[in-house]
Amino acid sequence: MSQHTVLFELGCEELPPKSLKNLRDALKAETVKGLKDAGLAFDEILAYAAPRRLALKIVGVDAAQADTQKRFDGPALQAAYDAEGKPTKALEGFMRGQGITADQVSTFQAGKVEKVCYLKDVKGQSLDALLPQILQAALDNLPIAKRMRSAASRTEFVRPVKWVLLLKDDQVIEASIQDHQASNISYGHRFHAPQAITLAHANDYLDVLRQAKVIADFAERQAIIDEQVKTLADEVNAIAIVPADLRDEVTALVEWPVALRASFEERFLAVPQEALITTMQDNQKYFCLINQDNKLQPYFITVSNIESKDPSQIIEGNEKVVRPRLSDAEFFYLQDQKQPLASRKEKLANMVFQAQLGTLWDKSSRIAKLAVALSAVTGAQAADAEKAALLAKCDLTSELVGEFPELQGIAGTYYARLEGENHEVAEALGEQYLPKFAGDVLPQTKTGTTLALADRLDTLVGIFGIGQAPTGSKDPFALRRSAIGILRLVIENNLDISIEQLVDFALDAYAAVIPDHAKTRQDAVNFLEGRYRAKYEDQGVDVDVIQAVQALSPKSPLDFDKRVNAVNHFRNLAEAAALSAANKRVANILAKETAAQGEVVEANLVEDAEKALYAELQAIGPIVQPLLANKDYTAALSKLAALRAPIDAFFDSVMVMAEDPALKANRLSILSQIRSLFTSIADISVLQH
Repeated sequence: MSQHTVLFELGCEELPPKSLKNLRDALKAETVKGLKDAGLAFDEILAYAAPRRLALKIVGVDAAQADTQKRFDGPALQAAYDAEGKPTKALEGFMRGQGITADQVSTFQAGKVEKVCYLKDVKGQSLDALLPQILQAALDNLPIAKRMRSAASRTEFVRPVKWVLLLKDDQVIEASIQDHQASNISYGHRFHAPQAITLAHANDYLDVLRQAKVIADFAERQAIIDEQVKTLADEVNAIAIVPADLRDEVTALVEWPVALRASFEERFLAVPQEALITTMQDNQKYFCLINQDNKLQPYFITVSNIESKDPSQIIEGNEKVVRPRLSDAEFFYLQDQKQPLASRKEKLANMVFQAQLGTLWDKSSRIAKLAVALSAVTGAQAADAEKAALLAKCDLTSELVGEFPELQGIAGTYYARLEGENHEVAEALGEQYLPKFAGDVLPQTKTGTTLALADRLDTLVGIFGIGQAPTGSKDPFALRRSAIGILRLVIENNLDISIEQLVDFALDAYAAVIPDHAKTRQDAVNFLEGRYRAKYEDQGVDVDVIQAVQALSPKSPLDFDKRVNAVNHFRNLAEAAALSAANKRVANILAKETAAQGEVVEANLVEDAEKALYAELQAIGPIVQPLLANKDYTAALSKLAALRAPIDAFFDSVMVMAEDPALKANRLSILSQIRSLFTSIADISVLQH
């Protein structure tokens, strides 16, 4: 069967830049699905996207579907013919329905019954007939939140469609897609080459458009931007800040990228650089430049969509546009300094945190009390922790945070430094919000760690205290994320404290505000313990490893973490599978015995295998116990792995449920010791192998 190269291009008004990459990928995925469902084989599909176009190049696609046979089932063979071999009324009705004669009837085996059938040859449809339907269905299934209609057309799309190109090699495929008749005509850059372009062959697409000042390949365009940005940054010994989302958005905004470096007055560098970077990235789509010490430099890079004869005019225009934004940030920053941070508590007293839990100042007061209690665990200075807590939310009332909400905490840190607060207190104001997301950095100061813990605990315990725990779909206070943050802060800072103690500290700060402390404690502890699974699954730990530790219900997150790491290490040992199975067998045997297991009586050890196992238990106990006391569970489990051979030998040659009660009791006592040793760490019987 012959194969072809197909080119499809949908030309539009400027597509939404934040969605362009997703639209490209979804169009490719939906077309792949459509071709496979239609039984059309192909070698590969290349997907392209630029501001005014989505395109696909389908390489090595079959010219048509393969011819097939379709089977139509009739009555059972026995019921199809009479004793003389003539068609019965049942068979005649079947033949009439299919429009066939007796010589076209076949048979097939359906289980134990042989039936008659008609095998109809079905000729495969051509690529030309199938492709327009496949492409239209793909466009209809794109993930578009809001579709629009343009002019008199009833067909909807994310932006008005201007042209449709559909070529099979050098031939136009007759089709109407999005109410536009397909042709071999495309259009170049809106300003540099706006005239129509006729494509002679599907393979010419990228080169012809490049000549018309359009880089249609998203990845190629992005690589050009990367190279230009780096060159411009290197010229001033700087490093460009290129967030992935902004990089994709800028790539989606231009067809012919031309990066230009502009500058701003150095006096603006006195403003918190986070504010300057935020306004330049979010509002202007600029790439900011920093030096080796991460300090903002007085430059930015803009990516233009035209190749200007006088680039300086574009540079000056961008500098003129950014100046008022930087001036606003400077104005807010200077205005805020006229009022000490601590004096802003009066405004906090008028800002509601949660109707039943009081104002933001109430919350700050509770966090201060909680932070003082936690400082004994975190190692922070109680005075620093209390002061940082009372200042923590003050910057929420500042002009700078009002304009740039993402600077909460960061603005507070700048103002605290200006007012002469010590390093721990100032840094803690920004660090209280860390970690902000999974995998984010943690606070670097002890006071910051204390404040981050106190803030999350206050919110979590308070919301549970008023009966507004998260539901399946609703979690308005992001308590699930907060809970993971609490676990990380405790574990990664090696804080040896139980979840219940943490919750009790928060309850003490709430006092009578929360009416039922007992229920709140239970609910909050259960919720935090329930987040272990999500936390460790995100790290790639298998569910059975987590369950092996959860079976013991460790009280401390740090202890839980050490056990999970130990079991995760243990399961990769050669002995793990056999020991897990042996533990399961031991657990099942002991579960059926109601009598308490006593001490092992050496005189009742009669078999060599049970003597050897008991001797090994006696030898390993003194080695493992100090490791358990030091919570070195990984080393302890590695030592216990030596029990594999004697346990296997014991089960191979010793009858545990002996008729002699003394022997049976003694052997159960040995099993009890084994079980006790392993469950000092985790229930490895639940491990799957």
